[in-house]
Amino acid sequence: MNDPSRQDLAFLRGMTGRRLGRRDALRLSGLSAAGLALAACGVQGKSVSRPTSSAQVESEVDKYWSGKTQNGHIDFANWPLYMDPKLPELKEFTRRTGITVNHKEVIQETGTWYAKIQPQLAAGQSIGYDVMIVTNSYQLTQLIKLGYLAPLDHARLPNFAENAGEQYKQGAFDPGNVFTVPYASGMTGIAYNPKYVDTPPTSYSALWDPKYKGKVGMMADSQEIANFALFLLGIDPATSTQADWEKAAEKLKEQRDSGIVRKYYDQSYIDPLAKGDIWITQAWSGDIFQKNLSDGTDLKFVIPDEGATIWTDNFMIPITAANPVDAIMMIDFFYETDIAASMAEYINYIPPVPRAKDVILDKAAKASGDDKKELETIANSPLVFPSREDYAKLRNYVTLDTGDKHKKFESVFQPITTS
Repeated sequence: MNDPSRQDLAFLRGMTGRRLGRRDALRLSGLSAAGLALAACGVQGKSVSRPTSSAQVESEVDKYWSGKTQNGHIDFANWPLYMDPKLPELKEFTRRTGITVNHKEVIQETGTWYAKIQPQLAAGQSIGYDVMIVTNSYQLTQLIKLGYLAPLDHARLPNFAENAGEQYKQGAFDPGNVFTVPYASGMTGIAYNPKYVDTPPTSYSALWDPKYKGKVGMMADSQEIANFALFLLGIDPATSTQADWEKAAEKLKEQRDSGIVRKYYDQSYIDPLAKGDIWITQAWSGDIFQKNLSDGTDLKFVIPDEGATIWTDNFMIPITAANPVDAIMMIDFFYETDIAASMAEYINYIPPVPRAKDVILDKAAKASGDDKKELETIANSPLVFPSREDYAKLRNYVTLDTGDKHKKFESVFQPITTS
């Protein structure tokens, strides 16, 4: 664990490959969020009725899974650098089950991935993968709405039932985990450099404070800036209305036009924060943890009193998967506490299995030197294992369940960062 190359990889995971994909840093590819939304929705599908009662869910599950058998292989679509390149967890799964796994880092960005697979799914064709990882997003909402995901048979997910944290069984984007279960998650909150900020911020109003004029970082992502302004106004993003968005946009314009914001960042805010170019900023929990771990900095991350955002990357099985039985076996395997701990040690994002912390602490107790220190740092960090109190303050993004709603949302917030 004290291998310098591993520390470089840890930093790279947060700062380049993984961060670009998860938060849709569209401006780096020259696309606007609204433009990509149109590209991703160019081929229309037919909405299906989501099962609402337990009886309806059970019926859909029985209909899908009846007669399906294990085939001995899985094609797995994932993001870059979101698993140890040596694939120790997948090798262990193969050792135990005999099921081979073809793991491909083919998802670079949520919108473009959706645009690639949507026409095939609409035509009832295989996308070439049995399981994929997609962030809670407009695209995930569409995958569910259009009937492109297999309903999960929870009788085949005993580890999920036993080990998943309760907060991961209540996702607003997929109530009851009918189609998805979490792979990993993270938080968007406020980060600051204690060399320049003496008093830890407790409210989003700090990002509007004139004393930080020219030293505040905000994100270019529309959903991220929207959430912070809604939080400031005391509004839960998940239940917000268009009128709420307009009020939030006005607050963001006030912040921008008064010169408080130095810059709207994609993934590149972390170095300016460490160097003092900005003193306080919107931030992703994984970036702050990894920067401190790899560079020895002492940047601080806080969840303000108003709350913060939780985002989740999720396992799901395309409805056209060739090997769904093998895929759901693998999904459940990742909910074993030892496997969840192994994943958290490498990727440093929040595992959906809280008891993974105990496994890492047990391992730390038997380790020494740098290995022991790093394991203890991971296990004891609230950025990897948030407290119950922290979880209670976390909220989802604005629910964008139609193309019209998504385009309206972008039309309200995107001009703030691009004008």
